[in-house]
Parts: sequence; C-alpha cells; structure tokens
Amino acid sequence: MSDAPTHATDILIVGAGIAGASLAAALAPHRQIVMIEAEDRPGVHATGRSAAFWHESYGGVGIQPLSAASYAALAHPPADLSDRPFLTPRAALTIGRREEREAVDAFTGAFAAKGVDVVRLGTAEMREKVPGIRSDWTEAAYEAACSDIDVAALHAAYLRAAKRAGAMLVPRARLVAASRRRGRWHVETGRGEMIADVIVNAAGAWADGVAAACGVEPLAIQPYRRTVLQVRLGVPVPAALPLIVHVGGQFYFKGESEGRIWLSPHDETPSEPCDAAPEEIDVALAIERLQGAVDWPVAAVERKWAGLRSFAPDRLPVFGADPREPAFIWCAGQGGFGIQTSPAISALLAAQLGAPAPGGAIGAVDPRPYAPGRFS
Repeated sequence: MSDAPTHATDILIVGAGIAGASLAAALAPHRQIVMIEAEDRPGVHATGRSAAFWHESYGGVGIQPLSAASYAALAHPPADLSDRPFLTPRAALTIGRREEREAVDAFTGAFAAKGVDVVRLGTAEMREKVPGIRSDWTEAAYEAACSDIDVAALHAAYLRAAKRAGAMLVPRARLVAASRRRGRWHVETGRGEMIADVIVNAAGAWADGVAAACGVEPLAIQPYRRTVLQVRLGVPVPAALPLIVHVGGQFYFKGESEGRIWLSPHDETPSEPCDAAPEEIDVALAIERLQGAVDWPVAAVERKWAGLRSFAPDRLPVFGADPREPAFIWCAGQGGFGIQTSPAISALLAAQLGAPAPGGAIGAVDPRPYAPGRFS
C-alpha cells in the first residue's frame, strides 16, 4: 500500500491492526477508504502479539454470538481472501479444582444454553487429555471446536483485500487532532492534514485518546497488560495439547511444539497506551500457577512478551456511530477476542457505513448490544 498521504476520502480509519484492516477489507469495495497507522507498519501492538485462538466461550456469553458467527469465515474463507483456512483444530478444556465444581457446572450450562458444543468430562477423561495434572484438579468442560488462528496470515489477507479494492494505508501518521468544518473532518496527522466525511476509531488501546483528539467524549476504554511466555518443559508434552483455561481466570496454556507451551497468567494490569513489555513478577506468577496445576518441570523460559487488551466498562466490544457525533464511528474495546470476532464485527459495521448487509450467521447477529449509545 502507498506511503503517500491521501488528502481527502470518504472514510478515514484510524489504526490498521485487525480491527481497522478487517473493516477496510469489508468497506473498500463500496467506499473510498484511507487507513492511517501511527507505527511504521500495521499490527505491531495487540494484533502482532496475540496467542490467538478461536474459542467460542472465550470472553463470555455476550461475545459468543460474534465468535460463533465468525467461525465459517475463518475456517472456510472466501477464495478472494485466502486459498486456505485460518484455523487449525486444537480443542479446549476449562478446568477447576474439586471445590470449583459448581463454577465448571455453571460455565458448561451457560454456554450449552447458547448452543455451544461443550460437555462435562469425568476426572479420568481429563487426565487422559492432560497427563501430569495434579490430583486436586478434578473438574473439566471440553470444547472440541477450539482452533488456533493464524493471526499473521489473517491480518495480511485483510490488508491485501483492502488494497486490492482501492484502500490506501498511510504509516507513521498518528492522529494529532481533528475538527468538523463545513460538514467534513479536518484531521491533523504526523504526515500532514487529511479530510474525511467519516472517522472510524479503530485505535485499540489508544481509542479514548483518539476520541478526545477529535472532540468526542471518551468511553472509558481501558487498556490492560497481558503477559505470554513460551516455556520449554522437561517432559514431552505434545504440541497438540488442548488449550487449558482455568475456570477462575488464573491461567491458560496450550501446546506450541513438542515439549513447549505458550502460557499466560491471565493477568490484567491497567496500563496507559504504550509499547507493552512483560514484567518479571508476571513471568514468575505464570510459572507458579502452571506448576500448581501440573507436575511438569520447567526447563527454560524461551520467550516472553506482553500486549494490551482494551475493554469498555461492560467488557463488550464497541462498534457503531457515536450517539453525539454520528460522523465519528467506534470500532474498539475488543479485549482479547478481536481477532476471533473480526469477520462478524467488520461485516456488521461495514453495513452501517454503506456496504451490503451480511447474510448467513453474521447477518443474524443483533449489533445493538455493541452500539456506543449504550453508554449514553
């Protein structure tokens, strides 16, 4: 995509991570689109640091409709987006200690009622799937449909599709300020002024700051730091190990390669928008929690990184027109589930901005629970 700024456009998308790129791909065949990206290249923050998986129960029952509706587009993408699927099957287990039985029962019941393929496992079945799990971990719910997402391939496919349809990407163009004059946005960026009919705020952790710079009231979207480690174990844990999630939210881990896992302490430390880095206390906490669940010796921490996950106060994504400024569109607050819900969110929001209404499972999702007006 071009490095040269475009000075006027229908829609200016602020941010070219997964939220902005997926929306640009959906909208560019129907509207003139420019994406501005503060960094040298798109996707260096939350998108590029995700240990992403498609996990239908992830994020709670309010996120599940978006995740379920997005599955087909990720598992069987249209030929003009990709010639191969973005998902690799894995399966998932939500586990608990003996005293967390009721919590695992409630989790299973809540998602089964939503149509999720989730079943309770007996302790012996759980131990077959997680060799080395400690004796006080007796409760588990199993989801066969969980899959890994090839995030880099998905993000690149969205960017290619947007470019092919005429969208332009301007890197190193941080939004500094914007104001409405004569019915259009006049936007000051690090690459000069741009003019647009509509601004879409897909700035992730910076979303509230972008709103304030445009004279729009922020929505209290809060970034939180999340830590992930690649751990080499002293036992031959298989690469196909299911995604293992604690029902109480203290950790998750999954197989990465033979004898290696990706591990997170499921930390949510409030942060200013920044280039997040892991802290040693969170690395130590992750290992402590892992070893409280399984008897696998840790040989080495081979990699560690952190990213920011941004949530609205009710922890649901926010997409749609600002209730006070209808030419300012929110596409933010996607937490850790923005990648697995990107097909649904981008198609539903694109339909509000001039693209055809989506059909199928995505078209059946009601976007109203995610509208910014719910905070008015």
